[in-house]
Parts: sequence; C-alpha cells; structure tokens
Amino acid sequence: DMVTAKIGTGGWAEVKRAAGVDVDEFITMEQYEDAVTVSLVGAASARLKLPPHEVLEQFGEYWVRYTNEVGYGDMMKLAGTNFSAFLQNLDYLHAHVIRSMPKLNPPSFRCTDIADGSLVLHYYSPRGGLTHMVIGLLKGVGTMFDTDVQVRVREQKSEGADHDVFEVTYAARG
Repeated sequence: DMVTAKIGTGGWAEVKRAAGVDVDEFITMEQYEDAVTVSLVGAASARLKLPPHEVLEQFGEYWVRYTNEVGYGDMMKLAGTNFSAFLQNLDYLHAHVIRSMPKLNPPSFRCTDIADGSLVLHYYSPRGGLTHMVIGLLKGVGTMFDTDVQVRVREQKSEGADHDVFEVTYAARG
C-alpha cells in the first residue's frame, strides 16, 4: 500500500516483478519470509530512488498509520495513552495480538533509563536488518501521539551487538 500510494499500482507491479515476488495480495498481519521483504525493499529502493534504509524507515512510519486506519487502532490504544507508555507496553500489546494470531512471532521491546522526555529502547528480534524500520515505527508512534521524536542508534545487531539499542528523545507537541 505504501509503494502503491507513492507510484501507483503499475509501479507496485514493477517492484514485485523486479523483486521476483508473485504474491498477488499481502495479508495484513501475516508473516512473510525475510527474503521476500529484502527483495521488495531492494526493488522499491531502486524504483523510488531512495536508499534501502530510507524505504524501511518510511515503511515503519506508514505501518503505524495504516494499522490504525484498518481496524487495529482500538487495540493499539490499549498499550498506552502517550508515547512513553505505549513503548513500555509494546510486549503487552504483542501478547494480546498473539491470542488471535498464534503463528505470529513478534519482536520484544524493553525500555530502560526512562526519564522525562527520553528513554532507551532495546529491540530484540531473531530477524536482522530492521533497525531503520524500527526508527520509522518510533516516528510513526510519535505521530500517533502528536509527539516529536528523535532517535539515535546506539547499538545494532547488524554490527555484532546482541540486539538493537535506540536512544529516544521525545516531546509532546503543543
């Protein structure tokens, strides 16, 4: 949907063709092989003329908005009423989602060093290469709560760390 919104259905068909993906329609909240994601990101990067990390970041932001709009907004509100509370309750939200989607293998998020306007987010996942998608997700959650968000990557799994670690600063708008 994000790619289609940017370059139309014909552009999306080109991206799928270039990626070697013949899935007609992706199902919301369904898990797909990482190879499919990597191929699509690479093809979208070439077609959109954006670096792959930017495609992932934009997708993370888009995903938050999209899931809110297609019927998961009420469930997402269960996780918290502000940016910080939402992040601190992500694992709770994922546990709730697993009840209806038992095949889902979500990542785990843990917040530490929580202060007024900042926290450190630890992202644990067996999947690699999604650091920039998480940055986009954080910015998307910020938009959801009308909050300005800045993210700095402290550690990356792709660079040998055990998990990704993000330093997040935030301030409610208005």
